[in-house]
Amino acid sequence: MIQNRREFLKATAVTWALASLSRASAPGQTVAAGDDLAWLSLAEASELVRKREVSSLDLTRACLARIERLNPRLNAFITITTERALKDAKAADTEITQARWRGPLHGIPIALKDLVDTAGVRTTAASAIFANRVPREDAEVVRRLRDAGAVMLGKLNMHEFAYGDSSAQSHFGPVRNPWDLERVTGGSSGGSAAAVAAGLCYAALGSDTGGSIRQPAAYCGIVGLKPTYGLVSTRGVVPLSWSLDHVGPMCRRVADAALALQPIAGYDPLETNSLAATPPDYAAALRERVSDLRLGIPRAVFYERLDPEIERAVTDALRVLGRLTRTTGDVQLPQYKMLPIVGAEAYTFHAPYFTKTPERYQPMTRRRLEAGSRVTAAAYIEARRELDRLRRAVVEVFKTVDLLVTPTTPVLPVTVQEALNDPGTPPPGGVAPSLRNTQPFDIYGLPCISVPCGFTRSGLPIGLSISGPHLGEGLVLALAHAYEQATEWHRRRPPV
Repeated sequence: MIQNRREFLKATAVTWALASLSRASAPGQTVAAGDDLAWLSLAEASELVRKREVSSLDLTRACLARIERLNPRLNAFITITTERALKDAKAADTEITQARWRGPLHGIPIALKDLVDTAGVRTTAASAIFANRVPREDAEVVRRLRDAGAVMLGKLNMHEFAYGDSSAQSHFGPVRNPWDLERVTGGSSGGSAAAVAAGLCYAALGSDTGGSIRQPAAYCGIVGLKPTYGLVSTRGVVPLSWSLDHVGPMCRRVADAALALQPIAGYDPLETNSLAATPPDYAAALRERVSDLRLGIPRAVFYERLDPEIERAVTDALRVLGRLTRTTGDVQLPQYKMLPIVGAEAYTFHAPYFTKTPERYQPMTRRRLEAGSRVTAAAYIEARRELDRLRRAVVEVFKTVDLLVTPTTPVLPVTVQEALNDPGTPPPGGVAPSLRNTQPFDIYGLPCISVPCGFTRSGLPIGLSISGPHLGEGLVLALAHAYEQATEWHRRRPPV
């Protein structure tokens, strides 16, 4: 029997959640009792917590139960901070009961890619080199998330030191795709993508140097947002390349990405690459009209040699976007040759470890660091000058269009075994085929989001990328949200 109003509201909320989730289920899928709360969107969960119709402890226990059941198959988490998560959830509930609600992330369980420093909790970067490394301080993004009241569930598996595109090369074993356990999740934020896609958390942080947020998001059927370079602090995040590293949210809905970006965006005076920018209200940006937007389609390179199923899905997506916006037209982005920046900067960071114990690195990482050690000072300086030129030159593109639309990846995910057999030799041109369409936007430093836009006949997700001008996150989110609302792809859930 329901004893009081709070219990009645809680029961009503759970009933609503079950009904909502059942309607969202793909044909033949059912929602297991106890999984209902875990499948809420971040925005839905946040509203229920704010109204005290569901507790943070309820959400946290729901996520931890799924982690316990599914992580042995997915290998998405390296470290699970159960006791601390439950303690923080109880504290969040107490604050909210006392009318001290901090904002949309208050009491929401999230997880962190395991290269983001967490005080007192090991941060391994999925490597034997850092297997027992326990930072003394939180990364700036963690500090901001804690200030926002988020509950940290643990640290997520990844491609070792973020230096690859599969998340199969990890000291803790490969991450597996919840849509097909024999396939990779992409990388390097593979654990983040798998955890979000499988309902183990409401959001996760990833990092992106060549596509490591967006490519895994596409492979796992979720939303991945790479912000403008310098908008989100990377201080306290194990670097791959200081000149190209970005940190951003990975979620199941575009609105969730907007909510997760809000507290972590903005100037960090202690971060050398941080932009002195005041973030707008990203949730409000979702309500902006998109009917006047001019879309640019950079067909050269980005639309070449696509997997036929990706090409069909993106063609269909462009038709939808054409109905939502004012115009679409072909554009040309600034051309460049691959720059040896990542190799040189990665080796610079790793030299103290690599020169002493190279055998402790995964074979792929070792070969790529060896290649980076051979980049000359002259080549690096020339590449940095070219990077600066490209970031200025791309501004001209947005004088004739508002946003750019591309396939997130040109290829589908390989099997885990194929990825494990990859020798790690740097590919021709310096970029893996799966990152061909994503890496340019790290070089340009532009905001870019990947959203689900279809599925293959075998049930693998396909991603569509929307990119905008410098600090154009609001426009990017607005169009991504409009497309999401006009389609049903985001409603599917993996069979795991």
